[in-house]
Amino acid sequence: MTEAVTVTLCATCALGQAGFAATLDAALPGATITTVDCMSGCTRPSTIAFRSHGKTAYLFGEITAADLPLLQRFHDLYAQSPDGNFDDARVLGDLRLKAIARIPG
Repeated sequence: MTEAVTVTLCATCALGQAGFAATLDAALPGATITTVDCMSGCTRPSTIAFRSHGKTAYLFGEITAADLPLLQRFHDLYAQSPDGNFDDARVLGDLRLKAIARIPG
């Protein structure tokens, strides 16, 4: 079963200021895309978070528009995961190298 996912983009970072939220909205059907002023990931901008009720949440930094295919893949895997955890992070490709935090659900 696919769970609803909220994707939050830092509006203060360059990617947020460039309107990437609209790109995410078009690329991640079914996801709720939000923005927030400053996610305090300033040492690794641009930051984006994925969360879903009862699941581990993820915060990624140093995101660029070129990461869109990785974000789409992560969204799909995350939505299908029962708890938001992955036995092997390699399925996330290079996005796993941009992880800042995993926050238990």
